[in-house]
Amino acid sequence: MSDRLEGESIVCFAGEDWWYHHPHSKNHLLKRYARGNKVLFVNSITMGLPSMANPDFFLKIRRKLKSYTRWLRKVPEGLWVMTPVNIPLYGWRAGRWLNRILLVGQLRLAMLLLRMSRPILWVAIPTAAEMAGRLGEKLLLYQVSDKYDANEDSALSVRVIREYDRQLKDAADVVLYSGRKLFQEATENHRFFLEQAVDFAHFSDLTVEPAAELDGIPRPILGYFGAMDYVMDTQLIAEVARLRPGWHWVLLGLKSNLVRISAPNIHFLGSKPYSSLPRYIRRFDVCVLPWRANNAFTSYGSAIKVREYLATGKPVVIAPVYEYLETPGLRFFRGTQEFIEQVETALEKDTLALAAQRQAVVRNGTWDERARQLATLINSLLQGQPYSRPAAE
Repeated sequence: MSDRLEGESIVCFAGEDWWYHHPHSKNHLLKRYARGNKVLFVNSITMGLPSMANPDFFLKIRRKLKSYTRWLRKVPEGLWVMTPVNIPLYGWRAGRWLNRILLVGQLRLAMLLLRMSRPILWVAIPTAAEMAGRLGEKLLLYQVSDKYDANEDSALSVRVIREYDRQLKDAADVVLYSGRKLFQEATENHRFFLEQAVDFAHFSDLTVEPAAELDGIPRPILGYFGAMDYVMDTQLIAEVARLRPGWHWVLLGLKSNLVRISAPNIHFLGSKPYSSLPRYIRRFDVCVLPWRANNAFTSYGSAIKVREYLATGKPVVIAPVYEYLETPGLRFFRGTQEFIEQVETALEKDTLALAAQRQAVVRNGTWDERARQLATLINSLLQGQPYSRPAAE
């Protein structure tokens, strides 16, 4: 069976916007598939509006309106990105009906303009369930990346989210699980474990010029990159900053208004281009994942950044996320004191041999390899052949 995907049209309803995030699995895979296929990446149609009491309510509205103005355009990676106008009122029957009309009309127009037909429909957000069977797709992939009904970013009811999720699982030719815990708890016969991967060459190259923005920040530096919202353990960060004033936190990424901590040794530097991340990481002494350990959403997470941390060779201290409990080379913490102890050990006892061991864990788990694995699966489905389902070890 071929491990290359060519000559197809692919329409992906993503769970995030192309413009505002470091690449997720869809971004990495689809830019590879764009080399031999027509690809339309549909920015998130959201999981519904957050509560008006949410501090990020107007921030999210403004950001989405800005994205609407771009509607459809080609990006340097060779694929097309679209932000369809929609009304995210999924808990209201009339809202669903209106959204269905808006989305189907816009998608059919975009497909006509791009000369796409009979696409592979790739859905990575439950609210796109209304699109199943309406775009003339030859194949439906449903990618489950998170515990959607534990999402705290939306006021949409758990009942509606689960209803959409079930519709997609029933309609899909295959359900792709990106998280180990999600896959192990799933019961569908047509499920497939699509493990996360890493751009190893990008993150392992720390010979780049360090970012000048960090020149004035004393070391040791505890570094984090990625979105910062309700998943962050802000109490832990604040306590560690107080107890170890000589340690400096460098936090890169979009910061939610929910993250309200401030100290002289906590540095929020904003979002940085993916291409420049190694320049910042070079100055990190320890890479950290200060997520809330008791949060249902994060407990199912498969944070790609952990693999990216390992690729750097830097010491890694993270919350006990299920996805990585059996991964060699990681240091886990449960509470402030254990976090401090793990960081102290990493700073005092790390070696070049340990760094090489961490890199070895992820060296062969690249996005190129994952793209070949998924292409083999898609080709087998297109040809009506059975496939071997990898087990989540």
